[in-house]
Amino acid sequence: MKVADILEVDGCRMVEPSFAELTEDFCTALLLRARPDEARLLVDEEEGPLALALHDGSNGWQAISFLFRDPTLAAIECFEAVGGEIYQESREAWLSAVREYYSLDICATVHSALEDLRPDREGKIRDLLDEVWGDRAGTCCLDCCCGSGVGTAALRAGGVRALAYDNDPGLLALGLSRGRLAPEDTMCIDAQEASCYIKPVPLGAVFMAGEIYSYNASLWEGIITGLLDLTGEALITVGTEAEAARVEGWCAGQGRDAGVFENRRDPIYDRWCCVTRRV
Repeated sequence: MKVADILEVDGCRMVEPSFAELTEDFCTALLLRARPDEARLLVDEEEGPLALALHDGSNGWQAISFLFRDPTLAAIECFEAVGGEIYQESREAWLSAVREYYSLDICATVHSALEDLRPDREGKIRDLLDEVWGDRAGTCCLDCCCGSGVGTAALRAGGVRALAYDNDPGLLALGLSRGRLAPEDTMCIDAQEASCYIKPVPLGAVFMAGEIYSYNASLWEGIITGLLDLTGEALITVGTEAEAARVEGWCAGQGRDAGVFENRRDPIYDRWCCVTRRV
């Protein structure tokens, strides 16, 4: 279901320039510059505000989302002054629609990166997932730093629902255009800020984290520990044994069980794996 369909308005545009900016209060002020003649407030199952859409003659329908920030008093007063209508939808349906909106915007506005997928890599990842997790069909898994979506494609092939995120719009555009990434389950965000946009789920993965060196280790530690905070079990793959040892140490530092093993399916990709579980 699309944003415009949920709000029942044609051509509705989101005021927030990107998915990552859905946390920013300044976007509410941008919407309230309008001189609306119609308004629609979207609420969730518990009647909590999800979005506000305003219509004026100059700009048509524009909307802001309250998925990751609270509505301001000015926004509610604007809605009441116009005498707007209230619509209701589940929070998950609205979140999926908003993710899709911004994913399709990436497809329309971002130049896609060059294809980076080796033909056999998805199958090798799928085989690795079978070894590590077995049948987890129907389970939700975060694909952190998903790139162009080879890991997501492998997860989805096994019936796992993958929520994918990365901060490189060119790689996301590639993955979306090739069908490896699902628009409704993809986010362009900073992985260090993932907890602002994602609730905890059972599984998480990072395929080919790194390259991890001393000068960027703190960055990767923040990304991986952020993933650990959101997941019960996680699989992190890297290229070298030294990188895997670093990752294992970060997992242990979070009080989790962790183990490292060598994956001989490919001489380069996903060569060393760290599997970690919350105690």
